[in-house]
Amino acid sequence: MEIRYINQDDDLFEISNIYECSWKSAYKDIIPQSYLDSIPEGRWANRITKEGMNNLVLIENEIAIGTASFCKSRWEQYSDYGEIVSIYFLPDYMGKGYGNHLLKKCIEELKSLGYDKLLLWVLEDNLRARKFYEKNGFVCSYEYLNDNIGGKELREVMYTY
Repeated sequence: MEIRYINQDDDLFEISNIYECSWKSAYKDIIPQSYLDSIPEGRWANRITKEGMNNLVLIENEIAIGTASFCKSRWEQYSDYGEIVSIYFLPDYMGKGYGNHLLKKCIEELKSLGYDKLLLWVLEDNLRARKFYEKNGFVCSYEYLNDNIGGKELREVMYTY
């Protein structure tokens, strides 16, 4: 297993595929199926290298199986926090412990950038992800953000570390 920063040699469509497959699996029965089915190939490819965003890839047996993004908090009221924006895996690799390693690496990297406080947002109905973050030391803040994905009103809840 190798966790490293995404570089210019990485295929951004391969990384985007991790997002796409993860969304379709993890958000089934949370986000409308019609929306998940309509996610185009390569949807995240041009967003992965967005300025100010740090991106990791987890490689197992020469296959990119997971990815994570983190940055300085995007929320003005939490400007002294680091933010974990996303952690996604190919469905076959979910629930096998890889997420613990990728999350730990995000935390280490944000701390090395000088952030002692961290936050992340997770869909309120994504109980699997919420348990994962809680098991890894994140605490639900009960601060919510309303969102609309695929025509469905959803709430995200903030977790802190």
